[in-house]
Amino acid sequence: MAVLFVAVLVLLLLVLCLSSALLLRWNEVRFSKKKGLPPGTMGWPIFGETTEFLKQGPNFMKNQRARYGSFFKSHILGCPTVVSMDPDVNRYILMNEGKGLVPGYPQSMLDILGKCNIAAVHGSTHKYMRGALLSLISPTMIRHHLLPTIDHFIRTHLCNWDSQIVDIQLKTKEMALLSSLKQIVGPESGSISGAFMPEFFKLVLGTLSLPIDLPGTSYRRGFQARKSIVAILRQLIVERKESKESHLDMLGYLMNTEESNRCKLSDDEIIDQVITILYSGYETVSTTSMMAIKYLHDHPKVLQQLREEHLAIRARKKPEDPLDMDDLKSMRFTRAVIFETSRLATIVNGVLRKTTQEMEINGFVIPKGWRIYVYTREMNYDPCLYPDPFSFNPWRWLDKSLESQNYLFIFGGGTRQCPGKELGIAEISTFLHYFVTRYRWEEVGGDTLMKFPRVEAPNGLHVRVSHLN
Repeated sequence: MAVLFVAVLVLLLLVLCLSSALLLRWNEVRFSKKKGLPPGTMGWPIFGETTEFLKQGPNFMKNQRARYGSFFKSHILGCPTVVSMDPDVNRYILMNEGKGLVPGYPQSMLDILGKCNIAAVHGSTHKYMRGALLSLISPTMIRHHLLPTIDHFIRTHLCNWDSQIVDIQLKTKEMALLSSLKQIVGPESGSISGAFMPEFFKLVLGTLSLPIDLPGTSYRRGFQARKSIVAILRQLIVERKESKESHLDMLGYLMNTEESNRCKLSDDEIIDQVITILYSGYETVSTTSMMAIKYLHDHPKVLQQLREEHLAIRARKKPEDPLDMDDLKSMRFTRAVIFETSRLATIVNGVLRKTTQEMEINGFVIPKGWRIYVYTREMNYDPCLYPDPFSFNPWRWLDKSLESQNYLFIFGGGTRQCPGKELGIAEISTFLHYFVTRYRWEEVGGDTLMKFPRVEAPNGLHVRVSHLN
């Protein structure tokens, strides 16, 4: 009886292996009918190679490049995709949106961030939405409205950390979200933040997942979180319309676009823009702030020079004086630390584009509707661009020409360069200013870091904080 059981088990395993092999082969043959495609593998039907991509990350990319070159096909995050790891091809793709290439974000991201968000639209719609967004974060707005709000919030956020063990990952996440919420909805942020924050964290996790709408999936949780956030924002818009009061915050500005001689945004467009502003700023500001604290802890000479820069700023101000734009402009080494942190930690791995027509790129034919993943991560570690690329060396960025070199895609590229770049730098600079002039810190717990698909500390990044003096 036992022998029969083992025989049946072996037979079942053989059938399973054969079925799997046939399924994989069928999927490869299905796509091989399209002529002119780059080399590569497509993995399983529906799932493609998403599991390997998310689990192996950079190693998956390196292995595929070793087999097929720097331009290959795959199937990730729910859609057939061509991956480009060639710097010159990447630059061409990012600089030529008008030639049949538009944003191609995964379906999960489109569903959860909204189809009206600025990252998803193109053409004239993108132009007027980008104009509305840029007016919110112009140098004048930062100087007179946003920086004072940021300064006051971060001063308060950093209070009472003395003699505490804090999870710097959690604190920077809260800082990035609540600071942005304060800028967007002003004083009303206090009344909605309690309900808003947990839903927003679920939304973020759902944007990078397979669009499978089943209970328990990240996609389902993220999409449900979006519904909750939309309800909160819609109620806020209704209340503001009924009150007819003017509000000098981002939401008020978006609601009054018609009065400012710009295209009037619908409520749905306003809500999607608010969610997009929160999402884009949250990821970059929170993670860069956390990793800056990590790198500063590990590189005392960098910390010393950064602290000297900020103590010099404080020495010419009264204790209660907030930072102003002139102070930010004087933070040359701080800006260098932020750029080096973004480069070495690789907060952004790449961007996605989609073909609106069949087109030839790099000698291959890309079908209409396929995604192109402009994978820029490896460029951050190119020794030709960054000598000794795996060392944390902010001094390299004191050469301002490095910020304008052709292969710098830390903040995106082409017409899609992050419009909130300078606002994000202002927020991180303000956080570092008050943190390093108030406190010293040491890591506790030996927390581990993951670098893909997001930079994060799975169990938090804990530091023991004490007053500087």
